[in-house]
Amino acid sequence: MERADVAIIGGGLVGCATAWQLARKGASVVLVEAGDINAGASGQNAGSLHFQIERRFLENGDALAEQGAQIVALSRHAVIDWRTIEQELGTDLHVAMDGGLMVAETAEQVALLETKAARESHEGLAVRTLDGDEARAIAPYLSPGILAANFSADEGHADPRAITPALAEAIKREGATVRTGTRVQTIAREGGRFVIRGDGLALSADQLLVAAGAWSADICALINIHMPIYPVALLMNATERVPPMVPHLVQHVGRRLSLKQTHAGNLLIGGGWPSRLAQTSNGGFDLSAKAQMIPESLTGNLLAARDVVPGVTRLNLIRSWTGVTAITSDQLPIVGPVPRMPGLWVAAGGSAFTLGLTFARLMADAMMGGDADELSLLSPARFEHLNGFMG
Repeated sequence: MERADVAIIGGGLVGCATAWQLARKGASVVLVEAGDINAGASGQNAGSLHFQIERRFLENGDALAEQGAQIVALSRHAVIDWRTIEQELGTDLHVAMDGGLMVAETAEQVALLETKAARESHEGLAVRTLDGDEARAIAPYLSPGILAANFSADEGHADPRAITPALAEAIKREGATVRTGTRVQTIAREGGRFVIRGDGLALSADQLLVAAGAWSADICALINIHMPIYPVALLMNATERVPPMVPHLVQHVGRRLSLKQTHAGNLLIGGGWPSRLAQTSNGGFDLSAKAQMIPESLTGNLLAARDVVPGVTRLNLIRSWTGVTAITSDQLPIVGPVPRMPGLWVAAGGSAFTLGLTFARLMADAMMGGDADELSLLSPARFEHLNGFMG
């Protein structure tokens, strides 16, 4: 049986980044991925680096908005992690951090921007509130209908198709093992260690990290642990390539919109518009099948983009696609150790691209004997009550 200090299930950004950080610190690591590296949400998302409080935290009441504000402390770390990752990996990942705008079109939305900016400033994130004319002075592509915007100088985007494969290569250089095409079938506790078996796999490890995105709840179930992580299917769109047009990450405080221009010149348009998950014959969700696009989502997404950046109406839409990600029952990510089962760690449930490098670095430090205090807000401990009858 193969032995390791840490086993990691999931070959996305968080799994690969954590394996890299651990291997750099001298730990023996085996990363197991059921499919290919970066085949899930880590490679299907738009690559936004959104350090401002996300719209999804703002549209569901003050309590959730306050929780979203507390994540800003991790965003400050993430700014540094993203600004240094290309140098650390020695490769071009098309990281562009030229600033981000969260815009408003109504007086009610402007008030929400102001409240959001106050929360962010309290948490130490530098955000400026601009009126419409000030916003258009730095972003002339914005519509005359934009009344105000929050501007964060550190926001931007990176290439989601480049970062995780680069981390996987770095893992191998550090001497860690990467096993793709290896589906985990059983996990057991034997002699205080985790014994993981699957397709040609027999692995024993002191610690186990589950970072399998939308599949994380199913992986945790293999070891008799409930984790409230739920799959969601989202829509993304890409236009034809055009000369530099939108240098910023653009989001909306009251509508579902995320828009940016890639290094290659395409505009990526998304923002959380739903698609329909495929279903199994017994009525469950089939995460291995492609999600179905909802026509109203496509229309709504493109209308939001048109209203904020009118210039998109001149561009051809060349591709729309769906991808499956995961959210938790309270919208906050789940990141950290599971108190009920020492040695078990979970990282899933949102913000995993923007904050993924930071999650990985903090977890690796804690796994090697440091503390996990900075992850306490996101700890799986907040769901311990779900496992009180699991034994």
